Amino acid sequence: MTQPLALEDAFIPELPSYYRGKVRENYDLPDGRRILISTDRLSAFDRAIAAIPFKGQVLTQTARYWFEHTADICPNHVLEYPDPNVVIGRRLDILPVEIVVRGYLAGTTGTSILTMYKQGLREMYGVRLPDGLRDNEKLPEAIITPTSKAFDGGHDEPLSAAHIVADGLLTREQWETVSRYALALFARGQAMAAQRGLILADTKYEFGTDADGTILLADEIHTPDSSRYWMAGSYPQRFEAGEKPDSFDKDFVRNWVVARCDPYKEELPPIPPELIAQTSDVYVRAFETITGQDFVAPPAGEVPLERIRRNLARFF
Repeated sequence: MTQPLALEDAFIPELPSYYRGKVRENYDLPDGRRILISTDRLSAFDRAIAAIPFKGQVLTQTARYWFEHTADICPNHVLEYPDPNVVIGRRLDILPVEIVVRGYLAGTTGTSILTMYKQGLREMYGVRLPDGLRDNEKLPEAIITPTSKAFDGGHDEPLSAAHIVADGLLTREQWETVSRYALALFARGQAMAAQRGLILADTKYEFGTDADGTILLADEIHTPDSSRYWMAGSYPQRFEAGEKPDSFDKDFVRNWVVARCDPYKEELPPIPPELIAQTSDVYVRAFETITGQDFVAPPAGEVPLERIRRNLARFF
């Protein structure tokens, strides 16, 4: 079976103010709208390491599902969806704080609460956690663990509400607004995920302000890339056994690369097509499980960029 075509790049010279992100191509229109095209690039080790067919469509359509199901809680940047991989949104000034909401003691990075908890810390992000928690245990209540947003390619740093306000990253009113939005969005996400047999363990949100200073939800929401989902059915048994919860394991490619080279210093070996296809299948399954909708794949042999150009021609 021929592997479907992936959208590796989405440069369209007829569109203005081009900016290339890790996985999205962005174009700013003169009237204050922004075109965001989600490519199929898989980013890891500070570079794009592969293109996973359908990944951009899955992320765009999963975010669409959640934007539409949370618009009553928090206004968002979305204006329209002219293509399965594309959203037209309001251009925002992104707030310099990334809002991570956590419902469980989990994570692997240096800024995760599990990593810090295992180092003996109990006070973190302005929150005190109780002693005696186990890996991947449900927290007494959901907490916000904000980090500085590293626009210049630097590393995110843990923050607390007191520091955010004192350092002028956000005004007190802005912090209270994004905190209220984030906790309400997370509660909605957990409740809807539970109906689909999933646990939404943690997620990140990005907020920005429009020309009037109104705070809007930006970027993406509750996607497989921005969120940690676990399978609810097997969670109790795996937790009691001290095992990692079942999840949408999308890290086949990353793990394969790490097992064969130092990806930060060495050239990457060619990645097998079956590994790409396996990862693509996981993204599609994640979309269908999270949303309860069937994934509508593009026609076989369709060149994604040609379709996107057609659907965006009115903006040329």
